[in-house]
Amino acid sequence: MAGIYVHIPFCRKACHYCDFHFSTSLKTKDNVLNGIQLEALQRKESLADQEIKTIYLGGGTPSLLKSNELKDILNAIYVHYSVSPKPEITLEANPEDITDAVVKNWIKLGINRLSIGVQSFNEDILSWMNRSHNSTQAALSVKIAQDAGISNISIDLIYGVPHRTHADWMNELKSAVDLNTPHISAYCLTIEPETVFGKKAVKGEVLASPNSASSVEFITLVDNLKDAGIHFYEVSNFSKFGFESRHNSNYWNRADYIGLGPGAHSFIDGTRSWNVSNNALYATGLKKGTLISQSETLSNIDNYNEYIMTNLRRREGINPKLITAHYGVTLSQSFKDILTRYEASKDLLIAENSIKLTQNGFLLADRIASDLFLTHD
Repeated sequence: MAGIYVHIPFCRKACHYCDFHFSTSLKTKDNVLNGIQLEALQRKESLADQEIKTIYLGGGTPSLLKSNELKDILNAIYVHYSVSPKPEITLEANPEDITDAVVKNWIKLGINRLSIGVQSFNEDILSWMNRSHNSTQAALSVKIAQDAGISNISIDLIYGVPHRTHADWMNELKSAVDLNTPHISAYCLTIEPETVFGKKAVKGEVLASPNSASSVEFITLVDNLKDAGIHFYEVSNFSKFGFESRHNSNYWNRADYIGLGPGAHSFIDGTRSWNVSNNALYATGLKKGTLISQSETLSNIDNYNEYIMTNLRRREGINPKLITAHYGVTLSQSFKDILTRYEASKDLLIAENSIKLTQNGFLLADRIASDLFLTHD
């Protein structure tokens, strides 16, 4: 199942926590959008023999594009690729961009799934993050999209916010559950060096939430969503059964996908590539035929490590027999002491055909994965 990711690198404001590639200047917008269509043409042979079953418009803020701009991008994909009759087409949207008329136009374009960047329902936290919407818009945007005809909706939440009380977090979770969306993505606030928060942290102006507080919020999140019928299927993703993100699952299953746009990544037949994270260089490079991307072919060790990283975070866990068959690694021999330790601490559930994180293990997912990595000689 192949997919296409399109990176729209424009935002109205810079959220203080975000380290994705984006620009708040729209000066290069037309050139970048033309470049995306040209890149779709130039790379069509990469997936010539595969059916495209998912398209994901991410960013940045794709919802700031006009309907005709989105239409041109989707048309380029349909013209140059073999798209499934019923693809999952996701658009990342900010609450302030969502109106009844806009959503109905998106539906006409074939967009059938929205990922809405709510992040919080708390006014003070939204302001602290420098989000463009308020708490009223956060809830209203979901209802507008539902009433307009899109039922497959995901909302983003951020946990581990400093100084948030347990009562406030419980109120946020109630607001999220009450909206009755079938999917919620939840991410722990991370202070990245090149973000506004990162620069303030160097000056001592922003403090990350203590690990213990983040852990409590995460466990509370898991328990409350489970009670609402929204189940964990990946450490940062929760859904009602049947509403798991097909596009993200495509990544985790290590299927082929193309990334179009500045900063976008691709993975095709064991080779990973990534486009230059500069809007002007991306657009001019495509016009002039100069190199806009770098690539690497993954080694057996790289492929093994990526399998461990992505699949340990999933509901199904990792499969020891598959690992031995595909990568020549016998976990019970190579990592016996590590597995025994995490099983004893009740962070892993170990069976013949699977090794899974427990709820406690969710909090240590990256650490456990790194302990199971192979190193290059």
